Parts: sequence; structure tokens; C-alpha cells
Amino acid sequence: MKLSPAWQARLIALAAGAAAALAHPPFGILPGLLGYGVIMLLVDAGSPERPLRSAFLRGWLAGVAYFAIGTWWVAEAFLVDIAAHGWMAPFAVTYMAAGIALFWGLAALLYRAARVAGPWRVIVFAAAFGAAEWLRGHILTGFPWNLPGESWRAGSAVSQMASVVGAYGLTVITIGLAATPALFWKGPRRPAVIACGAAAVLLVAMIACGALRLTPASASVPSGPLVRIVQPDVPQEAKYDPQSFARIFGKYLTLTRQRAAKTPDIVIWPEGAIPALAEQYLAEGTWTRAAIVEALSPGQVLLVGVARVEGTAEAPRYFNSLLVLRRQGDDLVQLGRYDKFRLVPFGEYLPLDALLSPLGVKNLVQIGDGFAAGPRPAPLAIPGLPVMQPLICYESLYPGFTREGARRAGVAPDLIVNVSNDAWFGATSGPLQHLNLASYRAIEEGVPMARATPTGVSAMVDAYGRVIPSSRIRQGFEAVVDVALPPRVVETPYRRLGDLPFSIFIIAGMAVTAVFHWRRLKKPLRMPPAA
Repeated sequence: MKLSPAWQARLIALAAGAAAALAHPPFGILPGLLGYGVIMLLVDAGSPERPLRSAFLRGWLAGVAYFAIGTWWVAEAFLVDIAAHGWMAPFAVTYMAAGIALFWGLAALLYRAARVAGPWRVIVFAAAFGAAEWLRGHILTGFPWNLPGESWRAGSAVSQMASVVGAYGLTVITIGLAATPALFWKGPRRPAVIACGAAAVLLVAMIACGALRLTPASASVPSGPLVRIVQPDVPQEAKYDPQSFARIFGKYLTLTRQRAAKTPDIVIWPEGAIPALAEQYLAEGTWTRAAIVEALSPGQVLLVGVARVEGTAEAPRYFNSLLVLRRQGDDLVQLGRYDKFRLVPFGEYLPLDALLSPLGVKNLVQIGDGFAAGPRPAPLAIPGLPVMQPLICYESLYPGFTREGARRAGVAPDLIVNVSNDAWFGATSGPLQHLNLASYRAIEEGVPMARATPTGVSAMVDAYGRVIPSSRIRQGFEAVVDVALPPRVVETPYRRLGDLPFSIFIIAGMAVTAVFHWRRLKKPLRMPPAA
């Protein structure tokens, strides 16, 4: 059976979105980026009768494939309690991909509505998709997972461009570069050659500048305090077994007190390390508190991800937090606390609560009515310790998050601490992608990042987004690594300018559209020949 041209276009859109998704680590098939050019051609060649509707549909279908491949690991979270939630897994992946893909449909619609022809349309196409990706990262707290600009392996030469324009700016550049070769398809050859030549020069310049930036980094010697990252390899389902509490707790204690040539200054446990509220196992007089004290050396600092509660029994408020504790004598002293600000929609809180609760959606939220958001982020400046900006799990996806906190507090961090519970997603591509995405925050800020997870991947990332090889703990391994804190770098342009370059790219796309239509309106009206 021969497919109609419309159905052929729809299948090609799905294939193009899938190709673009496979460019991301851990797949790393960079030629897949050319899928963006295919999407542009499909939108250009939309139905003449309903051009906007066909543009939206083709952009949406490309997005469905892109996000289905990029977020399929979400299904693993529903298999943790397979009897209760396993049936939801395929629906969760499908509906999530279909919902997020609406942003790509909107981008395609905007691009088609602009009606820009010739090689300049690449700029409009990249700006439209860049703007849609920015919206995706901000609406309902946002979900900026796998931004196109983060297709490049963090720490590579091209990824260093994020230190100048940020991940959103690099998204516009990446889409523009990838779409340019599509100009050769049924178009004038000379403009296509010029545009591809300019794109090639830009790509080579990015690679050269990135390599130059990385050259001094190779000689940088870590000289900061010694940091111990703890990965106990505790699968998520084990946390629901009350009989496993002592075993899980014991793992953390054993790894924390593991002997080394030099005693670490700081020990990091991941998000939600202990399957109990902090008020229970850190309460004064409990055996658990005494055991933590015994596991730490005098003066040693412990950073631990906890679930904690405030308020009354009738009106409790739960927080996903990071506590900074120090052993002082025979007890623990709390030096600081960070409460997670960016919560995961449908995982840690329910957006549009009044509308969705009657539909039973609230059952997906992990704790009762969900977590409460903490105050706007600011780094923890504790005497005797590096200035630290905590990022709890999902928060490491957000470009500018650390920068905003530093500007608010008036002090820049020496270390980003990313504690995460990637155990929810098992041995899938999710934790590997999360490491790559989180590492972009180190590139943008020029600040190293210590990342601790229960099951992997845990690592120390330097200020250039490169994982220090000796610090990487792979998925499914129980281990600790002791690594000296790498130095931060000179203030990056992104830390000074934020998303200003990205805004300029979007304005450029709007300007190209305006000039194109202005020139078309300025053309003299051709009168029909006299009869």
C-alpha cells in the first residue's frame, strides 16, 4: 500500500525528531543533528490549503519522537512499585512526550507564519525553536531536559560556547548550524554555498575557541579541600522496605568512614539518602544520630539530602532539602540548609491542583500534598568552607539558576553541589543524560560541580564541564571517591551577561522577519497589461 504524501511527511517528521534525539549523549550520533534541517524543509513544504495546521502537526510529530527517545526512562519510575503503578508506564511516556512536543508544534507554526524565504529563513527557524525551548524551560516551573544546545558532550570544545551564550544561546546556534545544509534542497545553489560556508566558519571558530579555552584547563591542579562523594548503590525499591532501613543506613556509615591516605574535609550523601524524615533519624538522643557522629571524623562536614517537615501534624509542610552538618565534639552541628526551590511537576508537586486533584492525578505525587518550595536560591557561605550552591536533582537542568543565586547574594560559589536521586530511573540512559546536562551548569558558571547519586552516575566535574576520570562512579556500583576540589575559572561571559546573547538571537530572528516583509511591501505593484 502506497502512503499519501501527507503520511510520508508525517513519518519523515518522526524520523527527523528521532535523529535529533540520538545526537544527545549517551548515544552521541551527532549527524542526527541534521534532523533539524529536515524538520525545516517539512514545515516549508506544508499543505498549501492549511499551511499553519500542517506546520504545527509536523513540528509536533518531530517533537513527539524527540522527547519519547529523550525521556523514555521516565517509565522506569513507575516500575519501582510495579503492582500499583506499572500500568501507567506506557501512558506516562506517551502523554509526556506528546505534551512537551506541543512546544515544537508552536515553534513550527511560528516559523511557517513568518513566511521568510531564502537562506535567511534558517535564522528565523532557529530563533523560533530557541524561543519555544526557552518557554519549555519556564512554563509550570519548566522542564528543560535535553535542550538541543546540550547535544554536544559536556566538556568538549563546542560545549565551551555555553560559557559565553549559555545553553539556550547554544540551542539557537546548534539548530541554525544543523539546518543550514537543508538549503541545498530545491533551492538556489549560490546562496546555499555562501550560507553553508558561513556556518562552517562559525563551527570551526567554536571548535578552535573551545579548544583554546580547554588548553590551560589541562594544566590546572586541584588545590581545594578534599571531597568524598558517597554512592551506596541503593535501588529505589529498597527504600520502601522498612526492614532495609538498617542495611541502607549502614551502607552510608561504612562508606563514610572508609579509611584513606588523607581524611576528607567534606562528605556528600545524595538526595533523600536515608528513607526517613530528617526529624526522625537526626533527632537528639537517637542511635542513628550517634552513629553518624561516630562515622565522621572530628571537624568533618557532611552534606546530606533529606526530606524534612515543618508545621503541625494537622498542616505539615514537607521540604526536599540539603543539610550541612559538622561533627563538633560528640555531636552534630547544623551549619546551613538549602530547601529545593524548583520542584518537579507531577512528581514533587501538582500544578493546577484544584483542576487536576478531582481527576485522581494527585496520586502521582510522592508525599501527601507534595513538597513545598523553598526560598529563591542563594549560595551557602559558611566560614571555613567553600561557598556552595546546592542544586537538588532537577534544578541542575536550569541555565542561569546558579548565576541568579550568586547575584542575589552578592557572592559567587566555589562549588556547585548537585545531589540527585537518579535511582528512580534505574540503569537507563536517564542518569547518563542527567550527568551531561548538569555538567553544562559548570561550563556556564566556570565553577566545578560535585555530583552525588544513590546508584550513579556520581562524579566531580571541573569548571569546564569535564568529568575528572578518577572521580566517576558508574551506575550500579557501591563506592566512594575522594577528590580535591578543582579551581573555578575567571568569571565567564555568561555569568556577566546571562541570557542576553540568547535574547539578541531571538530579536535577530524577529528583525529578519520584519525586514523580509518590509522589503516585499516596498516592491512596486505590477499592473496587469492593458487590454
